[in-house]
Amino acid sequence: MVRHAASRGFTLLEMLLVILIFGFLVTLVAPKIDLQKFTVDSAMQSAGTTLLVAQRLAVTRQHNIIVAFDTAAEAIRILDDANNNGNADAGEHLRVVPLSEHVVFGQGGAPPLGAWAGPISFTKTFGTLPAVTFHRDGSASEAGAVYLTTARAAAGPGHAGDTRVIETDRATARVSWYRAAPPTWKRGF
Repeated sequence: MVRHAASRGFTLLEMLLVILIFGFLVTLVAPKIDLQKFTVDSAMQSAGTTLLVAQRLAVTRQHNIIVAFDTAAEAIRILDDANNNGNADAGEHLRVVPLSEHVVFGQGGAPPLGAWAGPISFTKTFGTLPAVTFHRDGSASEAGAVYLTTARAAAGPGHAGDTRVIETDRATARVSWYRAAPPTWKRGF
């Protein structure tokens, strides 16, 4: 009885050949995958969502929510300011959201988006930290922007495309995302 090639299983040699070809393709493609850009995109989504949630909480709870940007700790601090006095009092919830690993506040060599100079353009403060306050009517204390970039872009030139910016509108507290495509910016992810 003659066995057809289609009906037989793979031999060990054929399996090794497939693994060798797959390994060769991975070594060609892997260096082209830039994981740091995915990391900064994730941090941008997280920070933008944090701002959106803070604005919604201010409307829902009918008191101010203060979002402060701690550049030294690479974190965002959110205060549930129940008495609207601008201070962290006893019983008011203060939450800290750290940035992703290898992500920092800064422009990383990218040009400014419009008039927003980085790393954080908000001029009002919470303590010594730049901050934006979301009010119960859904507005923000001021318009501004927050720049996020990779540590490698902050360290030197050549990676300006790693930079992202989150812009907040004053009247509606609408949040918009942009990514650097030097010498301009592209809206969205």
